[in-house]
Amino acid sequence: MPLIGVVGCQWGDEGKGKIIDVLANDMDLVARYQGGHNAGHTVVVKGEQSILHLIPSGILHENCRCLIGNGVVVSPAALREEIQFFEARGIKVRERLAISENAHLLLPYHAMLDQAQERLRGAGKIGTTGRGIGAAYGDKVMRQGIHVGDLRVKDLFAAKVRNALAYYKPIFAQILDTAPPDEDDLIEEVWREADILRPLITDGVALINDALDRNERVLAEGAQGLHLDIDFGTYPYVTSSNPSAGGICTGLGVGPTRITKIIGVVKAYSTRVGEGPFPTELIGTTGERLREAGNEYGATTGRPRRCGWFDAVAVRRAIQVSAIKEIVITKLDVLTGFDPLFYCDRYRLNGETTETFSFGADLVSRAKPQLEELPGWAEPLAEFKSRGELPANTRAYLDRIEKSLKASIIGVSTGAGREHMLLARPVLP
Repeated sequence: MPLIGVVGCQWGDEGKGKIIDVLANDMDLVARYQGGHNAGHTVVVKGEQSILHLIPSGILHENCRCLIGNGVVVSPAALREEIQFFEARGIKVRERLAISENAHLLLPYHAMLDQAQERLRGAGKIGTTGRGIGAAYGDKVMRQGIHVGDLRVKDLFAAKVRNALAYYKPIFAQILDTAPPDEDDLIEEVWREADILRPLITDGVALINDALDRNERVLAEGAQGLHLDIDFGTYPYVTSSNPSAGGICTGLGVGPTRITKIIGVVKAYSTRVGEGPFPTELIGTTGERLREAGNEYGATTGRPRRCGWFDAVAVRRAIQVSAIKEIVITKLDVLTGFDPLFYCDRYRLNGETTETFSFGADLVSRAKPQLEELPGWAEPLAEFKSRGELPANTRAYLDRIEKSLKASIIGVSTGAGREHMLLARPVLP
């Protein structure tokens, strides 16, 4: 019953989509366990780019079934558009996709709330995508959310929408200074969007546990990364769910003993999108050059990502929280031509040296990275077929990461395509 989790170890955008796509070829089921359509997984197959927001990346493999788990917040409009986009390209989505009935819906008023709240925060804005993710999770926690399963019965769905808007109307009018949506129009709009989703709704907990009982191979896919985790990230500049390994259990309804291994995905440098502390951030031409070399723009929003040197302190915290022993390094090829490279293995904080990443934005914002210089390389990496064949300085860089993180590098990405993945050994036991 192999259940393998893929977890981002930085601030998201580590390249998890590509890793999941590579691994999905050997999987029977790929299940998404948290997040919403604010995230985007980019996969390149034979030069063609695919960006997935809610549908698990395994959908690009015709032998693989996919599940959107209960830990995801689902926008019916966004999911309908994504299904139709991939079906127009000849991919059989509805035959292989299921949606957990107790996943929560993200509805148009959630996006309106999100955007209005960001405006009110002013200079203290979090840097959300404005798509309503936090508001949808907020309704879930306040116990006034609406389940995907509620889309089966229109009267039930309509009653829950009316109850939610009865709560929100005075907030829209008196606090946010925004006109609330018309509830009848919203109900009809969402009900139409849901026509394509209704046949896909299922008991996701039974689906995934039954698959494991049959000894099928299951891959758990998250969005974002550890340092955007609502509990362990640079709060409040975080997402509204748990991208860490613990989110697999709560976001899919599987027990922790079901998990065979967790694979950490680590970019060969660091990036962050939106607001919040970022100790190794490069301000100036080097950061801009790194952004252009890595095409560091959000897959969902197009926002430019902030770029910086590799931060082992941050990655070690992710490894600790998610009990990671094996990692995959992505975008190593982007560093070609940067010489020298710089590497952060510790911080100075409050007059002392530390190798531990603090919790909360206040402490992290005061941390000063202590950088060590490493030699770079000039050779393009895409044509190399194994880690052992890579240039000497490239191998030394990987060795430094492995030693610093005390985790084994089981794969290295040397280009954008599926074929540019050097796996040291099979992932499945």
